[in-house]
Amino acid sequence: MKIRSVTVALAIILCAPSSRPQQKYLYKASLVQAAPGKLLDLIAAYKDLWAAESRVAGEEAPLSMRHSQGDRWDLLILYPMGSYSDYYRSERVAAREKAVEPWRVMMQTAVAWQEDVFAYGPPLDEVRRAFSGAGFFHVEMFQVLPGRQAALYQKREMENAYARALKEPENLIFVRDQGAAWDLFTVGCFRDLKHYAESANVSPPDQEAAASQVGPYLRTFIALHHDTLALAVK
Repeated sequence: MKIRSVTVALAIILCAPSSRPQQKYLYKASLVQAAPGKLLDLIAAYKDLWAAESRVAGEEAPLSMRHSQGDRWDLLILYPMGSYSDYYRSERVAAREKAVEPWRVMMQTAVAWQEDVFAYGPPLDEVRRAFSGAGFFHVEMFQVLPGRQAALYQKREMENAYARALKEPENLIFVRDQGAAWDLFTVGCFRDLKHYAESANVSPPDQEAAASQVGPYLRTFIALHHDTLALAVK
């Protein structure tokens, strides 16, 4: 009876009225492309920098991943902020500046391109639980047609309902507040490539139920969609 439960779950969410997401925890997502030949040096420098920020400034350790295939970025770094007022307190900014100073020149020479998007997402403990033990990630980033932001968020929740029905990992949903042009992005966390590929084992009737109710609906409100597969930074 799995297909019946999946179809019902999707239908309920699809018909529900749109509402704005309720995430309250703020993150900065940095998409970073390394200069040619500098990726390993950059990763090593980031690890040292994050350790210094934790030691000197008391910052939460960021969550990170490394591009495997897909979009142009080499690294996606998710910085826990909490709120603007807390993250940009003058003493906290000064402590971060002190921590980053030894790496500033190196970062300028090792980074070829970077864009940042500030986004609200799930609570930090929920995000850390999802990342814990994950070695493989599926990242989807969306630019939305005007006025369709809430509908896209609802659609991503609908897909999570489908994942729950099949006992698969759900996506972490992040909604843009300011910065780069991505209105919404999601991160799916998996143990490894095999775990990610297990979705292919879903029976054809279940796949058809999802495709008929989820797939075509997506194109009614997005202008641009990027997919990336990524690995945990070791």
